[in-house]
Amino acid sequence: MKFLFLLLFISSSILNAQTDNTISIGKIDSIESTILNEKRKIWIYTPNDGPASLYSKQRYPVVYLLDGDAHFSSVVGMIQQLSTVNGNTICPQMIVVGIPNTDRTRDLTPTHVLSDPPYVDTAFSINSGGGEKFISFLEKELIPFVDGHYPTQPYRMLIGHSLGGLMVMQTIIHHTDLFNSYISIDPSMWWDRQRLLKESQKILAEKKFEGHALYLGIANTMDPGMDIIKVRKDTNSSSRHIRSILALQGYLEANKQNGLKYQGKYYGMDDHGSVPLITEYDAIRFIFDFYRLKLTNKDFSDTTIAMVHKLRKHYENVSKQFGYKVSPDESLINNQGYNALNNKRYDLAREFFKLNVENYPNSFNVFDSYGDYFIAKNDPSQAIEQLKKALALKENPDSRKKLEDLMKGSTSQVYSLTLDELSKYVAEFEIPGEGVIIKTFMSNGELKIFSAGRPEGVLVPVKLHEFDVKDAKGFHFMFEMEGEKPTVLHVDVPEGVFKAVVIKK
Repeated sequence: MKFLFLLLFISSSILNAQTDNTISIGKIDSIESTILNEKRKIWIYTPNDGPASLYSKQRYPVVYLLDGDAHFSSVVGMIQQLSTVNGNTICPQMIVVGIPNTDRTRDLTPTHVLSDPPYVDTAFSINSGGGEKFISFLEKELIPFVDGHYPTQPYRMLIGHSLGGLMVMQTIIHHTDLFNSYISIDPSMWWDRQRLLKESQKILAEKKFEGHALYLGIANTMDPGMDIIKVRKDTNSSSRHIRSILALQGYLEANKQNGLKYQGKYYGMDDHGSVPLITEYDAIRFIFDFYRLKLTNKDFSDTTIAMVHKLRKHYENVSKQFGYKVSPDESLINNQGYNALNNKRYDLAREFFKLNVENYPNSFNVFDSYGDYFIAKNDPSQAIEQLKKALALKENPDSRKKLEDLMKGSTSQVYSLTLDELSKYVAEFEIPGEGVIIKTFMSNGELKIFSAGRPEGVLVPVKLHEFDVKDAKGFHFMFEMEGEKPTVLHVDVPEGVFKAVVIKK
C-alpha cells in the first residue's frame, strides 16, 4: 500500500510540459518596468496540477531567484525532487520566478562604489548602487505582476548568490517583510568596505524578525593552509570575503532574541562557484522543517481512521506556519479514498472523501467521489445528493450517468440511513404564528418526531431528506438542509400543510 502511495506521488508531473520531442520546465515572460526604465524578462516555473478537468486548481508559494538564468534549472529540479518525486513532502510545490540580469552590478549592490581592491575596479562598478531601486521594482512591479498572472499564495522566498546574496541581506535587514524566508549564498558582505555588514550588526540586535527565516551558506574561499579559525585573524585583502561572511554569521548567532529562524553552515568542500546547489538543498530542508508528512507502513495498514486524524493535525500545523490554510493534495486524498473503498474499509473511505469535501468545496470531483462512496454503501439518497452537488459545480458525463441510473431506480429503492446520518435531522422547530413546537430526536436507534397533543412517531426515510411516519397514513415531512444541519421542516399532515423553522439555540 505504501508503494501505491508513492506511485500516486510519482504520477504527479515532474516536468511542466512534455511532448514527443521536447521537455520544458517553464516559460519566459516579461514585464515593462517603469522603475528600472526597461523591459525585464522573467523565467517562470509553475507546478503541474495534473488533469485540468478533474482536480481543483492549486495555488503555490513563490521563490524569487536572483541570477535566475544561472540557477533556474537546478532550483526547479530540486524543488520538484523534494516536493513530489518518490513521495517526497520535504517542501511544498512552489512557483519559481527566475530573474535574469540586465546590469548585475547595478541591481545587486546597495551602494555606489567606484573602487575597492582587490574585488572592485571602476569598469566593474561604474553603474553600481541601484539595489534599492531594484528592491522597489520587486515590491511594486514584479511581485504584483506575478500575483496577478500566476496562482500564488502569500508566501515568498528570496534566493541570491554572491552579489545576489548581498542583495538578499540588504532586503532582510532593511525590507524584512517583503519576503517570508531568505537564502543568502556566500554573500559579498565585503562590499563598500563592509557597510551593510556594519548596519546588520546593529539592526540584528535591535529589530524583531519573528515569522521570518534565513539560511546562510558559506563557501571555502580561503588560501591554502588557512582554516576558519585562522582566517578570522587574517588581515590580507584576499580573505576579506570569507571574513566578512563569518562576521555576519557571528552577529546572526549572537542575536537569537530577535526571533529570526536562522541557520548557517560552512561548506569546506565547496568553493564560491559550487556552493549554491548544496546550500539551496540544505536551506529548503531547514526552512520547511515543519512541512514533511511522515507516513509509515503502519499508517497505511491501520484499519481505523487514525491516518485521517494524523493528516488533519499535520496540515493544521503547516497552515499555522504559513499563515494561511494549507490542505493535503486533492488527488492524493481522492486516491486514498478509493483505495480504502476498494478494500471495503468504508469508515476510512468516508473520512478521506469527507476531508476532500471540506478542503475543496468548489471541486465537482470531491462530490462525485463522495457519491461513489454512498453508491458502494447502497445509500442512493445520499449518492444522489452528492452527485447533484457535483453537477451543480460542473456538468460532466460520468456524474450525469450515475445520477440518471440512480434516479431510474429511486421509486422502488428502499432508503436506509445510518445512525449518524439520521442524527443530522435532530432539531427543534416552530410553526410561526401557530405556537406549535415540533421536535425530532433519536431514541433506541430511530429518528422520532413529537409535538404536543400527538403521540411520538417514528420517521422512515423515503426520499432525499423526506420521511413518512411509520404505521401512519397522511403524515409526510421534508427537511431543508444547510450543509449537515436542518433549517426548515415542511409538514404535510391531515390537518393541512405547514412550514416550521428551526429554533436557534
